[in-house]
Amino acid sequence: MKDIAERAGVSPSAVSFALNDRDGVSPGTRARIREVAEELGWQPNSAARALSGERSGCVGLVLARPAHTLGVESFFLQLVSGIQEALAAQRVALLFQVVEDLDAECAIYRRWWAERRVDGVLVVDPRAEDPRPALLGSLALPTVVIGDTSTPSAPAPTSPSAPLSPAASPSPPGPPPPPPSPLSTIWADDAAAMRSIIDHLYELGHRRIVHIAGLPGLAHTERRVAALRAEAARLGLDAAEVRSVSTDYSDEQGAEATRRLLAAPRPPTAIVYDNDVMAVAGAAVAAGRGVPVPAALSIVAWDDSPLCRVTHPRLTSLVRDTAGFGRLAAQELLSLLDGAPTRRLQAELPHLELRESTAPAP
Repeated sequence: MKDIAERAGVSPSAVSFALNDRDGVSPGTRARIREVAEELGWQPNSAARALSGERSGCVGLVLARPAHTLGVESFFLQLVSGIQEALAAQRVALLFQVVEDLDAECAIYRRWWAERRVDGVLVVDPRAEDPRPALLGSLALPTVVIGDTSTPSAPAPTSPSAPLSPAASPSPPGPPPPPPSPLSTIWADDAAAMRSIIDHLYELGHRRIVHIAGLPGLAHTERRVAALRAEAARLGLDAAEVRSVSTDYSDEQGAEATRRLLAAPRPPTAIVYDNDVMAVAGAAVAAGRGVPVPAALSIVAWDDSPLCRVTHPRLTSLVRDTAGFGRLAAQELLSLLDGAPTRRLQAELPHLELRESTAPAP
């Protein structure tokens, strides 16, 4: 600031006003100061601005997933590309980190908050029992959750005419709770997507359908599993022959699960894989065992990608705009940082793209 002030012939306080877009200098002086700053290669120090109460110009994203599964899964690559596209348009940086588990992820949020490292965070992979919303609420850190944690619940019974019991009397006032974190949710209807897959396979005559799912405990995994069971019950299918098995999303575990299923006395006639990589690995296992696709086995991939379109036969897949999903989440976080109210936004429902890997059941 001192160098810029000397070169521009103004006071250091005028430099501060001009570079921070504050009143106190004329338009001509502001333009001259900015020109000198550019000549000297000045850039704002995000750490210093954060310590002074201004934004850091950075948002955070942490993935608590096995690192070896991320390099082959197209979903997160597309999601991050959409996030980065929206942030770059506003000159906001993305601080990205991969950790082993949820405890490590929560520790990073605490450190980022203490260091004023990020202005807000994007949270992925909601859990059925998830400590992160409460933690981020206590930190008052603006947050967008990518995915849905809500589950339908029956309303609690009420008795308007019943007398108020002593146990229900008001409790003495205590310290006020911490302010809630501004938290928006961007979600896709996994249950409806699963129903569309099962209905398609049912219409083709399949009655033995196995869902090779991802990591247990993730909210979207639980929702897909529950939707499979509910749709099977509605259609009158045998719960022992329409079921889900868990994996870590990797091609290795997808292939191993496929081997076990095809070696069973009553193998499935259709398999639904929770991502494209496992679906391609499963198709390779079927080919190696002499099980023709789709004559003896139909395959559906949850996520579409070039892999699904170059495999022979091409794989029937759920198609969705994953990059657009990421852009929407990043734009919502930027809106929260600008003071907009929190929202629950539903993304467009994926559609099932029918290709050569599904056919009438044998």
